Parts: sequence; structure tokens; C-alpha cells
Amino acid sequence: MSNNFFLDNSDLQFRFDNAELAEIFRLKEDDYTQKAMFPEAPASLKEALDVARKRLEEAGALSAEVFEPHGTQVDRDNVHLAGGHVDYPFGTQENLAAIREHGLCGVTLPRKYNGLNLPTTVYSMMTEMVSRADASLQNLFGLQSIAETLYRFGSDEQRDRMLPRFASGDVDGAMALTEPEAGSDLQSVQTRATFDPETGKWFINGKKRFITNGRAKALLVLARSEEGTTDGRGLSMFLVEACPQLKISGIEDKLGIHGSPTCELTFDNVPAELVGSRKMGLIRYVMSLMNGARLAIASQAVGIAEAAYRCASDYAASRRQFGKSINQIGAVSAMLVKMRTAVLAGRALLYETSRVVDLRDACEDRVRRGVAADDERLKVKEYGRLADVLTPMTKAFNTEMCNKVAYDGIQVHGGKGYMRDHLAERYFRDARITNIYEGTTQLQVVAAIAGVKKRTLVPRLDELSALPLEGKAAELMQRFNAERPKVEEAIAIVDQHNDNVLFFDQMAYHIVRMETIILIGMLLTRDCMISQERLSVAQEFAAEYLPEFEMNYLIVKNQQLPDTSILAI
Repeated sequence: MSNNFFLDNSDLQFRFDNAELAEIFRLKEDDYTQKAMFPEAPASLKEALDVARKRLEEAGALSAEVFEPHGTQVDRDNVHLAGGHVDYPFGTQENLAAIREHGLCGVTLPRKYNGLNLPTTVYSMMTEMVSRADASLQNLFGLQSIAETLYRFGSDEQRDRMLPRFASGDVDGAMALTEPEAGSDLQSVQTRATFDPETGKWFINGKKRFITNGRAKALLVLARSEEGTTDGRGLSMFLVEACPQLKISGIEDKLGIHGSPTCELTFDNVPAELVGSRKMGLIRYVMSLMNGARLAIASQAVGIAEAAYRCASDYAASRRQFGKSINQIGAVSAMLVKMRTAVLAGRALLYETSRVVDLRDACEDRVRRGVAADDERLKVKEYGRLADVLTPMTKAFNTEMCNKVAYDGIQVHGGKGYMRDHLAERYFRDARITNIYEGTTQLQVVAAIAGVKKRTLVPRLDELSALPLEGKAAELMQRFNAERPKVEEAIAIVDQHNDNVLFFDQMAYHIVRMETIILIGMLLTRDCMISQERLSVAQEFAAEYLPEFEMNYLIVKNQQLPDTSILAI
């Protein structure tokens, strides 16, 4: 048994040590001038990195020593609804108390609101470790993005009143977007927000469904504020605090993630506060929320996959058949190598994306506070475009990867993996939601394809391909670089069918997947500049994924659409 999920994970430590955090910390710490106002603020990059590492070690210890031991019982106890109130399992209550006690409720919030002012990259690492311990706990720990959204778009009064309460753990959050008749199609939301001119207040009426942590004390609610509208331009974002008019009318009986309540909510003239500007709820604020949610679920997926791989690897090393441990059997060994490669690949992509999100958010925050330099103002849009393509790309790759690793984890266990007294089946059940909630993989493709077609990642790919690598690493980088024209060719083929929406939709996945494979391959090859031991990872990724790249390319090249006539057979 590990006693620290950070210190036992050499790849996670590698990502932290090489995360290119210098510019991010400089921006977030205002060139390290914050120490004059906040004595606990770092005075240098070294101090900032030391603080971040200590916090990661702290989260790693909590994950291993507190959260993980509760995981199985939390899964079996489940959440319960009684008298309109949702009760967490005992283990979840203990976990949340530990998070509050260690001051990990406001990881990315500024110190002004009693937050830790740490980068999203560090928060993603914490999220990964929490998810490795108990994926359902991440759905509570990971909702700190609610506070982050209030910080970005709320009024000064809302920030001053709510954010310190989030940072202390006195208030938890949820985002209430989905409705019974409006799932992924959020522009069809019908929940109504009505302004009462006599009181000067807003009131919300309607239903929301599939709301993660719907029992939260503070909710961000998407509601239709403009009479006579039917599309996204009539929607606004509102802050709602728990009150008698807001009722939990049901909780879902789920396949997995049992420690996190998924609620149906009924709004009966619930008092609400407008967040930001009217009509911008879906267009701007939900898009911001979803970007954060994509990254959080991508982190969750890596954490579950790490747990599933380790569980399978440990079992394969101890289980003996035919006079030897089964990890010495070729078929099992090959599965473990593929599982490990997939996890390492997903983690490389995750922290590349986290870095870009950090740079965007830090520059945007400095612009909002009026302290940004001219180049930082220009970079907001650049980093924003990158984040818009990388976050859905990362969620798509990592959640599909997580499902495959968890599936293979059961296979390594054989029949025992199907039994509830082994962890493999829990990881499998918990993994299954990751490529569904916060936008299915299919919707992530829709979100990413525009940026891929605009070649948003080309400057980054050019930068990676020009790195001064040597020997086999240089040859491998050239292999990935040589495949890039096929992405351009695939895009050109799709562009010839602009009037065929069905063709575009069905080819988009293959193009996004191709671009993702090239980016990950280059990132893994880049790592060889830091450590030659990393060459084996990049080589294994190439052996496993370049044939898939070629298959996706040929599907587009041959314009190979699925034959829907088979559905009538």
C-alpha cells in the first residue's frame, strides 16, 4: 500500500518538474509583488515551486491514507435521499472534512479571498490523485470551478460575499444546466428566470436533471431570462443559494461514482442573482464552465486509469498460473504495456492542456485587474484559441483511454475482476461515465474540429518538430512530423463536402483523432530531451498509435461512410 499518491508516481513528478510553470507563476504572483500584501506569498519562483510541491505531497498523502481506504465502502454505502435531503456516505463526509481541514477548498482562488492562488496545472494534479483514490470524491473536490467562474464573471459584491466561503469549505458548488428535455442541447433550456420590478429581484421556476452534487449550498443555474426567445441568446446565468423553494425531487441510481449525488432539482420561485450580463449565460459563461469541466474530467480519467493499471499490474505480478506469474505470459504482458503507454500518453496531453489554460487564465485575470502588459493582452486570444481546441481534445482522448484501460484491467484479473471483492470492477464502473458527462466524446469532437480545421495547433507542432533532438528521438520526431500532411489532406477532403453535414460529422472524429495522435507523439518525443528513459514511451506510443492514425486517414481518404442500410437488416 502506498502512503502518498504523488511520491509514488514518478511520471506525475516528472510532469510537475517539467511543467514550464515559470511564466505562469510570474503572472499569477504579479512578478512576486504579492508578498507585500500577503506574507504567505512566495518571493521567487523557487519558493512558489516549493509551496506547490508541498501542497501536492499533502494532497498525495490525503489521497493515499484517507480517501483511498474509504473508497470501497463509499461505493457500497451510496448516497441517500430522505425528506428532501441528500446524505453523503460516512466515508465521503470524512473525506470532505479532511479537505477542509487541510485548506484545499480554494486551490486556484486568489489570496484576497483566502485561496491558495495555485495554477490550474497543480489543481489538475491534485484532481488526478483524488480520482485515483475515489473517483466520486473528485466530483465534489473538482467543483471548485464554480467558485472560479464566480471570480471571473461575478460582481465585486458576489466575489466578496461568496468566494471566502468557498475557500473555507463552508460553501460547496454545483452547476445546474441540464434539464429533462434539454440534455446536451443547452440552447433548448426552458427553466425560467423572471425579474420582479417591485422587489428588484430575480426568481427561477423549472426543473433541472442530472445535476452533479445538486445538494450544494451554491448553484450556478442556466435559465431563460428573455421572454419570447427559444435559442441560446435568451439564456442568462444565475447564482442560487440553497433555500426551501429549491427542492431535491430525486437522485439517480447510478452504475458508478456512488459517493457523488446526481440530483433532480425543482425550482419553485427560487430567489436568484444575475451573474454577469443578461443573454451571455450560454454563449460565454457556460462555455467557460465547460472548459473547466472538460479539464477536470480529463484529470479524473487519468486518475482512474492510473488506479486501474496499478491494480492490474499488481495482480498480474502476484497471480501465478502455469508455474509463473501471469505478467510473464506474453499476452498479459502486452496488455499491461499498452495500458501503461495509454496512461502516460493521456497524462502528457493533460498537462500540456493545463499549461495553456493556466497561461490564458493568468493573462485574462491580469487584463481584468488592469495590470496586464500589452503582450499579455494579445496573448489572451492566442491562448484562448489553443484552450478551446485542447480541452475537448484532451477530454475525448483521456476518457476513451480511461474506459479502455479499466476494461483491460478486468481482463487481466480474469473472472476475479468481475467480482465485487476486487477493485477492478469499481474502476470499470466509475470510468464509464467519464466519456459521457460534461459532454460526450462525440460532442468533444464537435467542439474541437473547428480549431483543428483552422490549424490552431500548427505553431505548437512546428515548435515541437524543430526541437534539437538527437539519434533515435530525432528520427521518431521526424516520423510524427512526416504524417502531418495527411491531416491537411483529410481536412481538404472534408472541405470539398461543405454542403454535406452528415459527411462532415462522420469524418470529424477521424480528423480530430489524427491531430491528437500527432500532438501526443510529439510531446512524448520531446520528453527525450529531458530523459533518455522516455524514448521507450515515445517509441511504444508510435508503435501502438501510428497504425491507428493511418486507419483514420484512410477512412477519410476513401470517404468511407458507415452504410446505414445495415440498420434495416
